[in-house]
Amino acid sequence: MISHSRRHCVVELQALPVRIGQIRRIVSAQLRHWQLDPLVDRAALGVTELLSNVHRHAQPDKVCRVEIELRLGRVTVSVHDSDPRLPVRHEAGALETSGRGLALVEALSEAWGARPLEGARGKSVWFSLRAAPAPVPHGPAVRIDALVPVREPARPVPVAVDARPLSTGVPVSASVGPGPG
Repeated sequence: MISHSRRHCVVELQALPVRIGQIRRIVSAQLRHWQLDPLVDRAALGVTELLSNVHRHAQPDKVCRVEIELRLGRVTVSVHDSDPRLPVRHEAGALETSGRGLALVEALSEAWGARPLEGARGKSVWFSLRAAPAPVPHGPAVRIDALVPVREPARPVPVAVDARPLSTGVPVSASVGPGPG
């Protein structure tokens, strides 16, 4: 289920690999709708890491809720699940094949954290990104018509036409009509 308002979007899902890709696309589309295109890649990567953790670690089920909120110049992406265990960031060894997700979330975000859900069983893991306004072009305004040269309408150019019949060796009557049939 998806619900959203002007500055808030909520998606409920089961954190399965196929659904994680769908949520990446929803997060990306929401940020583009808010005209925050520069944040799309970092937000999509961050939500992928958080949902991967739900898929891998959450017990007893994989049902979760993703919230995206734009408030006070900051986008916050939160993933809520029913597992009460808070995640712990640790340093993965060079040969370990997992365990770097929260370090990645920390590196790509301005802030991140985890907290127990109030009045419910479970937790919320979140990260935030500064929502920079769209860049404003610098310099004087330029009229678009000043960039496009104005062209005069084309005038017909006289062309000499030779009206004599071509000599092809084929009678004219043989080249006209539907052909053999």
